[in-house]
Amino acid sequence: MVGTIEVGERDKLDLDALGAWMTANVPGYAGPLTYAKFAGGQSNPTYRLDTPECAYVLRRKPFGPILPSAHAVDREYRVIAGLHPTGFPVPRPYGLCEDAAVIGSAFYVMEMVEGRTIWDGAMPGATPPERTAHYEAMVDTLAALHNTDYAAAGLGEFGKPGNYFERQVGRWTKQYRAAETEHMDSVERLIEWLPRTLPEQTRTAIVHGDYRIDNMIFPPSEPKVIAVLDWELSTLGDPLADFSYLLMSWVTEPEGRSGVLGMTGPETGIPTIEQVVDRYCAATGRDGVPDLNWYFAYNLFRLTGIVQGIKKRIIDGTASSAQAEKTVAKIHGLADAAWGFAVKAGA
Repeated sequence: MVGTIEVGERDKLDLDALGAWMTANVPGYAGPLTYAKFAGGQSNPTYRLDTPECAYVLRRKPFGPILPSAHAVDREYRVIAGLHPTGFPVPRPYGLCEDAAVIGSAFYVMEMVEGRTIWDGAMPGATPPERTAHYEAMVDTLAALHNTDYAAAGLGEFGKPGNYFERQVGRWTKQYRAAETEHMDSVERLIEWLPRTLPEQTRTAIVHGDYRIDNMIFPPSEPKVIAVLDWELSTLGDPLADFSYLLMSWVTEPEGRSGVLGMTGPETGIPTIEQVVDRYCAATGRDGVPDLNWYFAYNLFRLTGIVQGIKKRIIDGTASSAQAEKTVAKIHGLADAAWGFAVKAGA
């Protein structure tokens, strides 16, 4: 979400209808309303809404055909609305509209949280102590999410019973098949191997589903997470899914995004993977984590499914980001890397 861009013809909203909805549903709203589209966001298009007194964020489903169960803005809104009263750092939710007649798709409106987004996990320009403090804040915030009483937050029915990874492997296999555009051997092997080797689930927690450094907002000069964004993939499930996804950064080459492979230690201040594991386990009462290679294979398989969905939307003409084609170019590398971790896990 690097800044905003002028809204293209395909992404325009009916401001009269939207303003009328906000007048009826958002306390304190007063127009006139202007808007711009955030430059990033390849899944649910996201807009900045401005009035003379306030700024808001709108997230909507993409216009046009979409895969079943994808782009679940209603689930995003539900988890934010449940977490906000607990004090967990999420934007204030203002309202959900499931009537596609208003702007052409379901959407929700939330608070615009001003602050810093860290796009590069290497944090160029930061001092080693600053990097350490920011990474510790990320780990502590994730632990706080996993320690949240989800039933007390009204989210007791937010996920299905049973093994989370079994459901997720099944879901992403279906999503991949629904968006499949070509044969990939690595994906076929993963689809056969993952269901046979599912790890036991010992805990259930709110799972964010995309917990990484650029989905958080920090204050201008403080190592504190003031908002966690992009809850589209959230559910109740195995917290190790989130934690292992965060740890993917430690096994990903530095690419100007979250990857910090080879960059950890005292010289940079980026904690080692062992230090991150120790801190998370201390905060959540674990005595350790299992072999992570299966989890890394799963996470990359899921990313392959997500990117395949983006590729299908490019072909269908509904991809919402100019970066979409650049992302899709990496799909074979993702699938091969996923199988590489499967081999390390014993495949």
